[in-house]
Amino acid sequence: MSDCGSKGCGCSSAASGPLLTPEPTASALAEAREAHYLIQNMDCPTEEALIRRKLGGLSGVVGLEFNLMKRTLIVRHNLPSLTPLEEALSAVGMQAVRQGDDPSTQITRLGIAQMDCPTEETLIRKKLTLLPGVVDLDFNLMQRTLTVRHTASALAKVLDAIQSLGFEAQELDTQNYRTPPSRAYSDSTPWLPLGFSLAAAIAAEGMYWYLGGNHWSVLVLALIAISLGGLSTYKKGWIALKNRNLNMNALMSIAVTGAMLIGHWPEAAMVMVLFALAEVIEAKSLDRARNAIRDLLDLAPEQATVQQPDGTWLDVEAKQVAIGSRVRVRPGERIALDGVLLEGGSTVSQAPITGESLPVEKAPGDPVYAGTINESGSFEYRVTAVAGNSTLARIIQMVEEAQGSRAPTQRFVDQFARWYTPAVFVLAIAVAVLPPLLLGAAWMDWLYRALILLVVACPCALVISTPVTIVSGLAAAARQGILIKGGVYLEDGRKLRWLALDKTGTLTHGKPEQTDAISLNSALTDSSRSIAASLASRSDHPVSKAIAKAAVGDGVVLREVGEFAALPGQGVRGVIDGQTYHLGNHRMVDELRGCSSDLKQRITALESEGKTVVMLVGADDVLAIFAVADTIKDSSRNAIAELHALGIQTVILTGDNPHTAQAIAAQAGIDRAQGNLLPADKLREVEQLAQSSKVGMVGDGINDAPALARADIGFAMGAAGTDTAIETADVALMDDDLRKIPTFVKLSRATAQVLLQNIVLALGLKAAFLLLTFTGQATMWMAVFADMGASLLVVGNGLRLLRQ
Repeated sequence: MSDCGSKGCGCSSAASGPLLTPEPTASALAEAREAHYLIQNMDCPTEEALIRRKLGGLSGVVGLEFNLMKRTLIVRHNLPSLTPLEEALSAVGMQAVRQGDDPSTQITRLGIAQMDCPTEETLIRKKLTLLPGVVDLDFNLMQRTLTVRHTASALAKVLDAIQSLGFEAQELDTQNYRTPPSRAYSDSTPWLPLGFSLAAAIAAEGMYWYLGGNHWSVLVLALIAISLGGLSTYKKGWIALKNRNLNMNALMSIAVTGAMLIGHWPEAAMVMVLFALAEVIEAKSLDRARNAIRDLLDLAPEQATVQQPDGTWLDVEAKQVAIGSRVRVRPGERIALDGVLLEGGSTVSQAPITGESLPVEKAPGDPVYAGTINESGSFEYRVTAVAGNSTLARIIQMVEEAQGSRAPTQRFVDQFARWYTPAVFVLAIAVAVLPPLLLGAAWMDWLYRALILLVVACPCALVISTPVTIVSGLAAAARQGILIKGGVYLEDGRKLRWLALDKTGTLTHGKPEQTDAISLNSALTDSSRSIAASLASRSDHPVSKAIAKAAVGDGVVLREVGEFAALPGQGVRGVIDGQTYHLGNHRMVDELRGCSSDLKQRITALESEGKTVVMLVGADDVLAIFAVADTIKDSSRNAIAELHALGIQTVILTGDNPHTAQAIAAQAGIDRAQGNLLPADKLREVEQLAQSSKVGMVGDGINDAPALARADIGFAMGAAGTDTAIETADVALMDDDLRKIPTFVKLSRATAQVLLQNIVLALGLKAAFLLLTFTGQATMWMAVFADMGASLLVVGNGLRLLRQ
């Protein structure tokens, strides 16, 4: 009702182009080219607003034209490449297919168990990009998956190309986002050959020092060590070199071969064995980050007890249970599927989904979620979503998709790594050649130093540090009921300086009670409540519900309402017994006929008590006044205090009256309050804040769409079980607890610190070894320890976020 500025009007405003992007000039439109896209998951104006904000900020985009009914988007642009557009659409979770492509274009999701390192991703990307029929590649290194958009005839070529690079690709279900099983290192890792290889390398070192040189026994032991521990590295290195890719395997193969050629046999053997061992340890360490997401999959049981047509009960695989099925849950069991409770009651721990520490009482009509734990009673429920579309499944899907998006730090690191390895390779050649040629230095000495440079030329530690850290942060947030849509939002959370909040249901309980019902027309004293309640019963706004509930509780009879209409930001209208009535706030009364001084005094007196006032208006005058009060949550007060301690200022943006907004702000300790705001007004307020600092917006994720879309980070409250809320916001809080926002900010700041530590650690070790190499104090086995040790250190440092 009076908060209609934030509730119930978002969709129409979200689609308002001028609110979100400036009008392009005629000359810009004349010079622009067009790109046509089918956005397969663009259903609501809130998603249009999200895309409009994302693409509207790209340099070179001069116009956007949406058709929600057809799910199409025309982008008018002056870009040299469409890659920025498609990366931006992917970053906000949009499944965009460029129109005009082969109509047989399809999407295949592949699991590549051996794809551990960014250098391997680069190798695969380079190979597949050249194949005809391959339209797009989307890598998720942490989950070892590759999503390929391709023509039907290209899939066989893709699989052959991947196999030619020494990888095995397993086709996965694109509708099932369950993480493919990783390699079982405990079973497949050749521990015995590695053990013999290490023993042979140690023996070669011992014989070298005992015999005082390269005795034939030293060469034999070194060859055994390299053969047992390094054949896989040589094979991968040869494949990389054939494809003109300088990955770690290629560099290590060159370095070890060079060491053997200049007579450093024991050291070559030790370097190869240490590299093989370090790769295994690194892969197992990375699995800890992968398992952080995989653990979410284990929350939902694989079977459910389902009632059969003949009334019997049978254990059935959860993925085979259809919507509408009746499922029984016993005490202590995990709930397998989302549903609505039909019979019985219990307390359920929803911590895996919402992060709530206390169990929630469940009664018939209440929702239950897959992965939650039934703690006490037995009950039966009706399934409302298949296994692949449960709240838990959507959380996992969103977290995995968030991993695939590149955070700002990761994009910087990837660009740096692209130039770093070739630069160091060229430097190694210069080190090997120039000092002997120009200064007459010893060839063997400088060749050895060049080989050391090759060992430290791969930026694995630097490149792997960012995805491990981001994934750990996303997983830590998901465990606490905070669903973050991408690494960019996890990083930007630390920069928030303002947080705008909706009032009803966000700061308050959203369940107001009617406190006053004042009739202004004695002739209609008995009927005014009936008329008002009849209109209010047709609205789903909390204020309307409070008026209708109070009337029904007092035995007031509701009447038939015709020609009902919602008035955004004002109230509702309807025809009862042939007469048109309005029920709404003073903004509506002002537009209809204006408020008298006596009416204003009555309204002011009620609003000064923190109450929301609505009025019933007939054909000629205001007939009655109703006041409704909502109570603020204790958690809201605590959250605001924590935000202030973090240096974040707060403001209420509400469609409710200014007096109520100020009263709620005073109770919660909020810095500022703005009332009487329509969706466009909220958008304007957020835009003004965003001009000077990073701003977040907290709403229900649906009706505050324009402001949520414009904010640097949009937070959706109570997103559990709500498709649109999860899809709309940048960060979805799975319950209604505002204290999760300070938790998110703290996690963002911790993530930024770990990212910086990892970058300094990785680059610092590289720089130190470059210095040691030029001064002649470094050895190849020391270089391996430094390179792979740095990788293990940054991975371990990133995993610390899982304990947040």
